[in-house]
Amino acid sequence: MNMVSVAPRSSLHRPRLASWLLAALFASGTVAAAPVAAAASATAPALIADKQIDAGDLSIGYADLGPANGEVVILLHGWPYDINSYAEVAPRLAARGYRVIVPHLRGYGSTRFRSADTPRNGEPAALASDVIALMDALKIPRATLAGYDWGARSADIVAALWPERVNALVAVSGYLISSQEAGRKPLPPQAELQWWYQYYFATDRGRAGYSQYTHDFARQIWQLASPRWKFDDATFARSAAALDNPDHVAIVVHNYRWRLGLAEGEPKYAALEQQLAQAPAITVPTITIEGDANGAPHPQPQAYAGKFTGKYEHRTFEGGIGHNPPQEAPEAFVQAVIDATHLAHAKGGAR
Repeated sequence: MNMVSVAPRSSLHRPRLASWLLAALFASGTVAAAPVAAAASATAPALIADKQIDAGDLSIGYADLGPANGEVVILLHGWPYDINSYAEVAPRLAARGYRVIVPHLRGYGSTRFRSADTPRNGEPAALASDVIALMDALKIPRATLAGYDWGARSADIVAALWPERVNALVAVSGYLISSQEAGRKPLPPQAELQWWYQYYFATDRGRAGYSQYTHDFARQIWQLASPRWKFDDATFARSAAALDNPDHVAIVVHNYRWRLGLAEGEPKYAALEQQLAQAPAITVPTITIEGDANGAPHPQPQAYAGKFTGKYEHRTFEGGIGHNPPQEAPEAFVQAVIDATHLAHAKGGAR
């Protein structure tokens, strides 16, 4: 196992460019990534989910960048964010020859349920199954998966249960697979405090409050989870629009209630959840990431390193990086994805 720290590049002053020119420069790799600890502004062109495909229970909205025959990378966002967490990452990877797929999760953006009768289910096995359904719909046999927060958990699950579909994995905060049984166990008071929103969502008041103040709630989570990330209003508003999805509140509330055993999952996912309750090892080549200023609940790297039994590296992003490394440290995140694909291609290699 290799564990390294990644420090920020120094900030570069550059003038504001027309959006079309900036898009071209980002795609070509001419413009340097925003510095790791710099204030974030929505100068990078928005990532547009301009494609839609039926996949399982969903009609999934997604962005598709890069050559159609490129090695596939699927980037998975978390809560309460959206695909624009990868607004700088995706075009950089595409410029390196990767085909980059960035879907809106169920309950976000342009993704919709295909039937009004389908339960608005946020359990982890459902979210991970959506990734497999998307890959099947797009006829993608294998891909490198990268994600943070909910996206990292889904990527972990796919890598654990369907390793034949995964070339390599990049997972922020490492091993996030859990179960309802584990979620029922009390934590020390300080740890419980970090999960305040989970207990809020367990109440009718919490559901009503999140429904009424979705954007305000999301902004507070961004600030708490990444206390040193100085994002501007435009950056937040661009992502917050995805939370206006008609199923968003239902999916989020169900997700957190399910974790506490306060909501049931769907029977069709029960066998998958039973497998996940055994905390299966992840065998695919993996790079895990942690920000040195992550304000959200997260395990320590030493606690999960043993769950990755294949080629493995851990990287700590330094310079005030919080819970959303692809948006806070895009250049370092891009390099982690590229290096993970190289791990997959290399013969042998050290843990």
